[in-house]
Amino acid sequence: TMLQRSPTYYVNVPDEDQVARLLRRVVSDNWAGRVARQKNILRQKLLWESSRRLPGVMRKLFMSGVKAYLGKNADMSHFSPHYKPWDQRLCAVPEGDLFKAIARGDASVVTDHIDRFTENGIRLQSGRELQADIVVTATGLELETMGGASLKVDGQEKDIGKLMIHKGVMMQDIPNLAWIFGYVNSSWTLKANIAARYITRLLKHMKRVDAQVVTAVDHHGCTVDEPFLSALEANYVKRVQHRLPRQGSKDPWRNHNSYLRDRKVLLKDRIDDGVLEFSRLGESSSQLADGVAAQAA
Repeated sequence: TMLQRSPTYYVNVPDEDQVARLLRRVVSDNWAGRVARQKNILRQKLLWESSRRLPGVMRKLFMSGVKAYLGKNADMSHFSPHYKPWDQRLCAVPEGDLFKAIARGDASVVTDHIDRFTENGIRLQSGRELQADIVVTATGLELETMGGASLKVDGQEKDIGKLMIHKGVMMQDIPNLAWIFGYVNSSWTLKANIAARYITRLLKHMKRVDAQVVTAVDHHGCTVDEPFLSALEANYVKRVQHRLPRQGSKDPWRNHNSYLRDRKVLLKDRIDDGVLEFSRLGESSSQLADGVAAQAA
């Protein structure tokens, strides 16, 4: 029995990508994987954008996918969230295995709140008691930034909850600090991959200009009180918004959650974008710029 406080949206996903499987008959595994990857990226983008623009249509689509497995007499109250699609992350169900188990009678879903544990299981606030031999708890997340570490620059403590993120990678006013933070609306590893490649580009640029320090600086007053994860309405995110970084009023301080856009910004656009300041230890960024100009001359 899966006990839940409230329903969520589910999407069925195949164990094997059928496009890749068909392509492998005519092209190499490498090319088949590349094509399937791009297809899945575009599919995820379409899913996200459609959910934001047409929430009613997408809600019906998600619900119909569940009902197709459970049958027309299924109690859909357990699969009818009170929020719009993608206000919280979707639950992926491989090959519909959860729904197949429910349809067979091997599993069930109960929507209620826990009152207390009893000798035989769990008593719910409705008064019902769930019989249980084993209880596996999954009672929510507590997000932690930087592993709970505090940050100080020249002895002055920095409040991460008041700092912005530059291109989703660099932390405002913190020298030489880059972080890997994936997407909330797609595969985490998509952003992690291009963020790591951007950091590599940044390190190569620093070596090229003989810089030891790089700092993202807000020269144009872009700070606004908008959370970095404003796209999500999940309670575990809302609880810690004050501890998460901010995003700004305009680029490069905005968090767009768009792989196609971020791929260009992080892998193609100039590293020296007028926001990042480069210097050597004990020198200002202007001293470094004068030295680079002299070398070029």
